[in-house]
Amino acid sequence: MHLALAGALMALGAIATRNAWADMFYISWNDEECGHALLAIPAFIWLAWIRRGRLRRCHPTGQWIGLVMIAIGWAAWSWGFRQQLQTLWHGGALLVVMGAFFSVAGAQVLKEFLAAFVILGFLVPVPSLAREKIALPMQRHTAYWTQLACETLGMDVTRDNSLLTTYGGVQVAIAEACNGMRMVFALIMVCYLFAFVSPLRAYVRFLLLALSPVVAAVCNIIRLVPTVFVYGHFSREFAEAFHDVTGWVMLVAAFLTMVGFLKLMRWAMLPVTHFRLVDVA
Repeated sequence: MHLALAGALMALGAIATRNAWADMFYISWNDEECGHALLAIPAFIWLAWIRRGRLRRCHPTGQWIGLVMIAIGWAAWSWGFRQQLQTLWHGGALLVVMGAFFSVAGAQVLKEFLAAFVILGFLVPVPSLAREKIALPMQRHTAYWTQLACETLGMDVTRDNSLLTTYGGVQVAIAEACNGMRMVFALIMVCYLFAFVSPLRAYVRFLLLALSPVVAAVCNIIRLVPTVFVYGHFSREFAEAFHDVTGWVMLVAAFLTMVGFLKLMRWAMLPVTHFRLVDVA
């Protein structure tokens, strides 16, 4: 009964803010730099499923928090739409739907499943202006370290700001090769998932989350080195296809990097996990 009521209220909230939800889906589906948002729902389901044992500790109390979320979300959605503030518009729509759920489920569910609900924030696309402010300096640093790695491996690569020139005078713009922030948020999401799918200690999770931007940057550089080589020796069409495929491979590489980090901590005999194996913290 409670589940049906929560579902009905969430549907009403989604219908009321449907213009923002339609825009979020359109951006996520068509803008490759925001494609990671399509992974947010499966990631949420995974995190919620492994915490399903906590439901027995949850009681429908503190439903007022849902009403507060609806009020804040509705105000943000309305103000964002009128002022053309994309993040407020989209984020407000998300809060309205989540508030509808918590107005039935209560605050205890939010507390017990907080790690799962936080990842829904990845549904909100990062505005282009904000991405550019982060991406431009990142492109310059990525170009520098990519050139250094290529030269270390014996590749003839020169750099002009964010533009790399390789064999035969073929130019590879870092903005094109890694497409700004395209994979960074997806890689950070993978690190976040890894930090919360296991019963790790709080300080270990903090370290993993703090390392996630570094892991994302390193994975992008590792991806770019062979990409530069392929651009210099193969057709542009093949190089672009190679770039797209290696982008998804880097998600696996990020996950394995986190595994290696935990193995290193265990080798150093540092406490990493809790002893209990249920109800992932």
